[in-house]
Parts: sequence; C-alpha cells; structure tokens
Amino acid sequence: MIEKQQPVYKSTFSVPYFSPQAIEEHTQMREEILPFTVRIVQDEVDLEKAIRVRHSAYARHLPVLAETLREPESLDHEKGVIILLAESKLDGTPLGSARLQSNQFRSLAVEQSIELPSWLDGKTMIEVTRLAITEGKAGRLVKSIMMKAMYQYWIENNTDYAIATGRAPIDRLYDQLLFTDLYPDRGFIPMQHVGNVPHRVMALSIETLEQRWEEVNHPLYKLFFHTHHPDIKLDNWQHINSGDVIRRIVLESPARLSA
Repeated sequence: MIEKQQPVYKSTFSVPYFSPQAIEEHTQMREEILPFTVRIVQDEVDLEKAIRVRHSAYARHLPVLAETLREPESLDHEKGVIILLAESKLDGTPLGSARLQSNQFRSLAVEQSIELPSWLDGKTMIEVTRLAITEGKAGRLVKSIMMKAMYQYWIENNTDYAIATGRAPIDRLYDQLLFTDLYPDRGFIPMQHVGNVPHRVMALSIETLEQRWEEVNHPLYKLFFHTHHPDIKLDNWQHINSGDVIRRIVLESPARLSA
C-alpha cells in the first residue's frame, strides 16, 4: 500500500510566516539620536532663541508681519501656553520653534477671528501657532521632530483636538498630517488677528491619529510610534508653565529682550 503524501508547494499569494521572535523584533521600539534637541522654553536665553527663529522664518514670506515678531507677543506670556524650541547640539543655534496654547484657561487665538463649530464645545483643544523652521538641509527633519514633540505634548495633556491655521503653502503640512478643514466650503479665511492673512482652519483628532496613520501607512508612522527620540525633552511639562516663566523674564529683563 502506497502512503499518500500531502503536496508541498509554495503559493505566490501565501502569507509569509513570522515567528513570535521576529514579530517582537519588528515591533520593538528603536532609538534614534538626533543632532538637535527639542524642549520647552524655560528661561530668557531660550526665549530669545525662539523669537529669533520665529522672526527669521516669517521674514522670508511675510516681511511686514515679521517686523512685529522681533519681541515676544502677549500670548507668549499667557498661562496655558508653552513654546517649543529646537536647537543644534553642536553650537546651540535655534533651528525651530512653535507655540502651543491650551483652551484650559482662555479661548484659543483663532477664536479672535472665527467661531469654532459647536461640536468642539467642551473639548480639550491645543492650538499650534507661530510654527517656524530654519532653512537648510536639516529643516525637513526638524519639522517632523517638532511635530512629534507636539503630539507627545498633546497626549500628555489629554488633548481631544489639535487646532491649526495654515496659510498657503504651510497648510499642506497640516494636510499631510491628516488635519481636516473645519470650514471646507470657505477655503482660506482672512484671520483678523494675523493681519487678515487668509488661512485654512483645521483640526486633528488626537485619539484616532495612531490608528489612522497605521491604516494609511503614513510615512511618519514609524518615526512617531516606533522610534524613541531621547532628544525630545518634555520631561518638565508637568512642572513648568512657560507662560509664567516668560512673564517673569519680561518683568525682570525688558531691556535685554527688546535689544
């Protein structure tokens, strides 16, 4: 009697087998060291650097508005506001900055120009303003890491939605991050609080971001969710309100800041 053997073949469409060890290695968080750090502004020196890169970035596209950004703005001093600063490890040169404002203590800056949809009532929101990145080869990486630092801050503060206003072509950055228009039929809306420069008003659901990025195989998914960046230093976010720090700086050292 001849014993029948099961056919052995390799299907073109078969799903490859991964051992538990391979799966663990694939999903394990890797560490990446950067040539710069991203942290929260804490003192006068940090503030000066953030203002410098902010003014420089705006001067390239909005020179008239940039002239009003040589010194700290009143919102920089408010409670519930922090400023992120990216700076070179080599020489401390500022490479980027961004301001994050929570609606915990007051209305968001964008609400000076437009009323937000009612479905956002009662939601925890943090608005991104004054995003500024230096020119150069490192600019793209700095921008991505700055956005990751923002995401970490949103998560730590139990944020429901991130809000951003983007003028052309900055609005494309928020499109790439899957922000959606709050007023799709209105397009670019003049913002009275930003010199009437037209902006798109956009929002991002923080709770669903990781899942959405995984589903669309977003190019920044691994950078955000499977890479540890020890150079993002937000450990002091629980213990510092940079609005209070900056307010103290302005009171103590107005001459130096206006120089």
